[in-house]
Amino acid sequence: MSEFDDRLKAAIERGKVRGQRAQDELSQQQATAEQLRRQHTQIRLRISEHIEAIVKRMADYFPGFRYENVFGESGWGAACWRDYLSLASGQRRSQYSRFEMVIRPVNEFLVVDIHAKGTIDNREVMTRNYYQPVAEVDTDHFLKLADAWALSYAELNAAKG
Repeated sequence: MSEFDDRLKAAIERGKVRGQRAQDELSQQQATAEQLRRQHTQIRLRISEHIEAIVKRMADYFPGFRYENVFGESGWGAACWRDYLSLASGQRRSQYSRFEMVIRPVNEFLVVDIHAKGTIDNREVMTRNYYQPVAEVDTDHFLKLADAWALSYAELNAAKG
């Protein structure tokens, strides 16, 4: 055998090793991504249950507010709302107030994303959004944010009378 044949065989062997390494790395990334998706689901369940509980309690404190579960493409969570009619100087006005908080579905960025939106008397008064990579999530921080956002909306709504 010539020196070239030896070098050719060594190059082929290195290529096989490199290909196997790349395939192993891809498999590990896919496994990690799947593990992060499962972790997102567990976190989502815990946070969405908390959201449902606090929004349901909020609806009990404001007359006329109704509670509803929110689930679908926008995420999982809850909302409370009221639609009412006001009469002033013979004029009829429809007023709408709503508070909604959801945890959004997992996406290609693998983040946990919580979103809240509040409307009082047909005016949007708050929009909040917070996210963290799934691997770095502090669930207690998300629960505290959900509480703070709900309390903020309740204060704004109470100030309106």
